Amino acid sequence: MQLNELSPPRGARKAVKRLGRGPGSGHGKTAGRGHKGQKSRSGGNIRRGYEGGQMPLQRRLPKRGFTNIFRKEFTIVNIRDLGRFERGSVVDKAALAAADLLKGKSDGVKLLGQGTIDYPLSVKVDRCSNSARAKVEAVGGSVELS
Repeated sequence: MQLNELSPPRGARKAVKRLGRGPGSGHGKTAGRGHKGQKSRSGGNIRRGYEGGQMPLQRRLPKRGFTNIFRKEFTIVNIRDLGRFERGSVVDKAALAAADLLKGKSDGVKLLGQGTIDYPLSVKVDRCSNSARAKVEAVGGSVELS
């Protein structure tokens, strides 16, 4: 078998619809655009959301709330994630990044209390929940907020 002998199976390739090629084609005269109106004209297109002059949906619905431009996005780290670190080690942003626990950009790190830990660690984060602090300090570790 040669490359020039290859062909797709019957029915796999559909012929392109040839518009405006006479009445015998079934797509002659108006070429599938119908009679008159904006969509029949060349260059006639209707922008997204346009409803023919009716008040568009995005303007009929009321505006709600606002976006706080000063919002801080914190990366969440749980107690269960600290099991990757050795006993007595210092866990800070650099150590968390090296352990692939920090992804993308954020304004800081927050430690939450999901999971358990069995050995002491020195944790340095930006925010910490009360339950997380209690769990770290219960095994002899320390939490320092920066």
